[in-house]
Amino acid sequence: MDKHTPLSPEALYRSCDTDLLPFRTTETLEPFTGFFGQERALEAMEFGVGMQRPGYNLFVMGNPHTGRFSFAMVNLRNVAKKQHKPYDWCYLNNLSDSRYPQILKLPAGKAARFRRDLGRLFDDILNELPAAFESPAYQRLKARIERDFNRHYDDAVEVVEKRGREYSIAVYRDAGQIGFTPVANGQAMDEAQFSALPEEEREAFQRNIAELEDLLNDHLTELPKWRREAAEQLRTLEHDTARQAVSPLIQALKERYTNLSGVPAYLAAMERDLVKNGAELVADGAVEAKTDAARRAWLEENYGVNVLVDNDKTKGAPVVFEAHPSYDNLFGRIEYTSEMGAMVTNYQLIRSGALHRANGGYLVLEAEKLLEQPFVYGALKRALKAHEIRIENPVNEYTGLTTITLNPEPVPLDVKIVLIGGRDTYYLLQELDHDFEKMFRVVVDFDEDVKRSPHSIRQYARLMKTLASEENLAPLTREGVARLVEHSSRLAEDQELLSAHIGELVDLLCEADYRRKQNGDELINAIHVEHALAAKEKRTGRLAQKILDGILNETVLIDTDGEAVGKSNGLTVLQVGDVAFGTPARITATVHPGTRGIVDIEREVALGQPIHSKGVLILSGYLGHKYARDFPLTLSASIALEQSYGYIDGDSASLAEICTLISALTHIPIRQQYALTGSINQYGEVQAIGGVNEKIEGFFRLCQTRGLTGKQGVIIPRANVRNLMLKREVVDAVRDGQFRVLAVATVDECLEILTGKPAGRLKEDGHFTQRSMGAQIVKRLREIAKAKA
Repeated sequence: MDKHTPLSPEALYRSCDTDLLPFRTTETLEPFTGFFGQERALEAMEFGVGMQRPGYNLFVMGNPHTGRFSFAMVNLRNVAKKQHKPYDWCYLNNLSDSRYPQILKLPAGKAARFRRDLGRLFDDILNELPAAFESPAYQRLKARIERDFNRHYDDAVEVVEKRGREYSIAVYRDAGQIGFTPVANGQAMDEAQFSALPEEEREAFQRNIAELEDLLNDHLTELPKWRREAAEQLRTLEHDTARQAVSPLIQALKERYTNLSGVPAYLAAMERDLVKNGAELVADGAVEAKTDAARRAWLEENYGVNVLVDNDKTKGAPVVFEAHPSYDNLFGRIEYTSEMGAMVTNYQLIRSGALHRANGGYLVLEAEKLLEQPFVYGALKRALKAHEIRIENPVNEYTGLTTITLNPEPVPLDVKIVLIGGRDTYYLLQELDHDFEKMFRVVVDFDEDVKRSPHSIRQYARLMKTLASEENLAPLTREGVARLVEHSSRLAEDQELLSAHIGELVDLLCEADYRRKQNGDELINAIHVEHALAAKEKRTGRLAQKILDGILNETVLIDTDGEAVGKSNGLTVLQVGDVAFGTPARITATVHPGTRGIVDIEREVALGQPIHSKGVLILSGYLGHKYARDFPLTLSASIALEQSYGYIDGDSASLAEICTLISALTHIPIRQQYALTGSINQYGEVQAIGGVNEKIEGFFRLCQTRGLTGKQGVIIPRANVRNLMLKREVVDAVRDGQFRVLAVATVDECLEILTGKPAGRLKEDGHFTQRSMGAQIVKRLREIAKAKA
């Protein structure tokens, strides 16, 4: 009989006492507010949000499905709604150089009103300006300028005409040109009459005409000056007329916005530009089209407001989540239109990004998605360092291609960035980017689990009520809540903890509610939860069943009874996506004289990963320390995980490997009804491993299929007892004496269970007790050392 007592059924599964749940259904409970078990994260979030200094951006760190996103959004919104609205931001046309649009900052809600007021101003201008240029006063002054210019011209021509009459030469005007022709008997000569004149007369006429032309040129020398003076007078008239029309309209708007920085200066610049271009605006054909709609569009395009961010309806500070943080979506972009085959743009085609909308508040981004996008992370760092948002095209910078585009004035940036990502991402950025720690000084570390206590269980029940209400599910009975508490401990892999993975819990609640509807019940109870768990296991259990079938048909060799030398049943966990299941694996060892030491076959063929190889190397340290203190440890041994054709990692097989190695060394057989798992150190202490529940259940499933004998069982590290949350069928089999789970703290305890022989005690003289395994191991090691010598 073994002196080692198997674990009791109560140690294998910690039930939730329904007395801790003082209600019949969750309908009577108060809704849960806050975040379950995240006190540390809440404190960090409060600090990060309250610390209004550069560089105190936040990184919310944790695994998916723990509620980290909703945690961040809810906390930020609760704080943001108590804060002041940020400014509106607009782009205006730079009337001195349109390639450099100007930024305008206005109080929240003022931008849209300013745009509406400008629209009404444009309507008034289109009414008043044409009327001013059509008024009799303008037309009279314009006619006077034209008459003054014509009078100078006519006076010069009249002098020439008077001299021409003396020479019998007429002066005529044709299409703005002045010509000369001889006159006879009061009539202009035609070419035939002129040719019939004597040559002397013809030459005299030509000399006189030349003289008249010189005289005309002398008198018209001042013509360009007269024309310039007339044009200047007309321009002055047009400007004065336009000013009289638009200045009163703009002055009223100036007075309304006199206290807003930047608006009066822009209106003044607009007034100067309208005065300068007013006549062209109302002239037929001066604008691209002659219609009022085209003139209205021209005013909007040149003087309108491009409202980049309108915070009129924002409640407090903005909280913006950008699901697709591409460069354009984050920093904004400049759009183009096609005109006559050419791509053109203007300040009205500047579009905002998430940074603009979050300016003055909070911007939430997923770290992994941010890093996937080219150019974005570096540009975000530059924006945070410079405290400004620049709208650029990053492709041009890296390709060398340049296009004519706009260069908008940067927008001052005051935003707090909240990155949400996994721990690996955080530590990777911390290692590779030296700027990261300076820019994201606050880490909000999301807890994976919560201590299981009466208080936390009652809080958990309220959380169930809230989640069921949010998902429109039926209320739960207290037995249903108790079963969920137990499953949460299994997810946490600890009897003393509850899992904080809210996403998985919501999925389970929804599936349990589906089973409730199938059964026609009103409340979700423990049976529905059990059915949901069983159904999920069946849906995802194809690979586990295939491996079990391979063992049952002896394609994979695993014994569950009898004894064998140098063979043992190790336990492994296979992880495929989000599905993990346990399965036994045969471990074999051989020993012979030599000096190669312990050879890990998996490592030799590059299938063993570093942690597994480390576990094998520890075996030599343990053997030498315990059994070869006064002679050299010289042997050749090989260890293999049989019928394994993939990569192997982890040191949880080192307990099975040392026991198998000792069996091969001493030729003492190992009982095959046991499977074992655990890692060891060089002093023979058995250490905790992961996946203990899946490993036990994997071996139990095989034994159950072959037939339980009452002798089969699993050996685990004692440190893993608190991690046991086994399925009910395993617990029931242990209670009925059909299966055993034993916990050990040392290699010696495990050897005694596997072989039924005493491990032995090291006496004061340095020798092990007689007829013990320790004595046999020392004897065999000495024999191999002598054989080598």
